[in-house]
Amino acid sequence: MKYARLTKEQLDELRQEFINFLAIQKITAEEWESIKKEKPNVAEEELDLFSDLVWEGVLTQVNYLEHFSTNQLFLFKVSALTMSLIGIKIDRDDIDITTATGYNWLQQNLMDDRVNLYSSEKVIKEEERNSDIFALIQQGANITKGELYEYMEEKLP
Repeated sequence: MKYARLTKEQLDELRQEFINFLAIQKITAEEWESIKKEKPNVAEEELDLFSDLVWEGVLTQVNYLEHFSTNQLFLFKVSALTMSLIGIKIDRDDIDITTATGYNWLQQNLMDDRVNLYSSEKVIKEEERNSDIFALIQQGANITKGELYEYMEEKLP
């Protein structure tokens, strides 16, 4: 597997797409039930293949990611060949930006000396792009539309 198997809930949500996936392989509902009972390893392989196809489709569409931790915020912009990062680090132990209060403090004190803004960019290989994005998601990043990235990009020196 290249990525991770979809959860039962995700597979339930994608039930029709999975049926279509099986149909493309000329596997009927009856045959699928038989495969699950008689060849569970083949059924597992089909689920893994479907999961990878779904992930590949999702990851290809990703342009922005965000990852919040107690005192840091990482904003990513991903293109075909580059990954840009805007990082924010709060040098105050009493501020937790994962809470509404802490996030409000950050919004009101973005130019405070205890708020460090930095940016970087790296070149990524086209064939590793989706794997890099998936690794960030596995570490807790969320896919976004990029509004916060674009806002913070304007604030950089």
